[in-house]
Amino acid sequence: MSDLAGIIVLNKPTGITSAKALYRVRSITRQRKSGHAGTLDPGASGVLLLCLGRATKLVESLMELPKVYRATARLDITSDSFDSDSETRAVAGVVAPSPERVVEVVRSFEGEINQVPPRVSALKVGGQPAYKLARDGRDFELAPRTVHVYWTHVHSYRWPELEFEVCCGRGTYVRSLIRDIGEGLGTGGCLTSLVRSRVGPFMIEDSWTAERLASLGDFSEAIIAPDAVTRLSQNAAVPERPA
Repeated sequence: MSDLAGIIVLNKPTGITSAKALYRVRSITRQRKSGHAGTLDPGASGVLLLCLGRATKLVESLMELPKVYRATARLDITSDSFDSDSETRAVAGVVAPSPERVVEVVRSFEGEINQVPPRVSALKVGGQPAYKLARDGRDFELAPRTVHVYWTHVHSYRWPELEFEVCCGRGTYVRSLIRDIGEGLGTGGCLTSLVRSRVGPFMIEDSWTAERLASLGDFSEAIIAPDAVTRLSQNAAVPERPA
């Protein structure tokens, strides 16, 4: 199996890191030369592109593809990580904004924006992951980064829960986006669920679970060849905003 080359569109479950998802697929395919293109937090699920063999050269280009997420958030709470993986805190004195105001503020984050990453993240500060410094109570700041949000779409809002979809570029933290939406609304902001439904032309409907992969005798059914990956990626347009 050592000559396997191409990508597998994996549907990563919640509860494990992207690295552990990759290691699991390595044990199934027995292709040790592999990597993933774009990390998903343990609490998030959905499309994780796994590059095998010579397709590992495509990791950087695949990370540049636009990504689509479906997120659910609560606007009456917050947490140190801006998601429900850490202890949540109620935000006192908040007033429920109108649905029109919610849509207005969510849409205000479209385009190129400056975003401060979460302190509880794997970004390196002085060679150490930020989440370790935060866990140790160290004082540090993360610089804002320019990221691109192609579009947003509010699917439902019933105080305090907001469900929306976002199409964004590399380096965008949906957790930080929800924090900033909350600040714009004068409320809290905490991610409660996140699904990555698409990376460029690669969609969750066409993804594989590790269990399905393990049942295959021949992995050719699940692997997209490097040349096909390159062609699909080069011809991919930004997904359209939902109607």
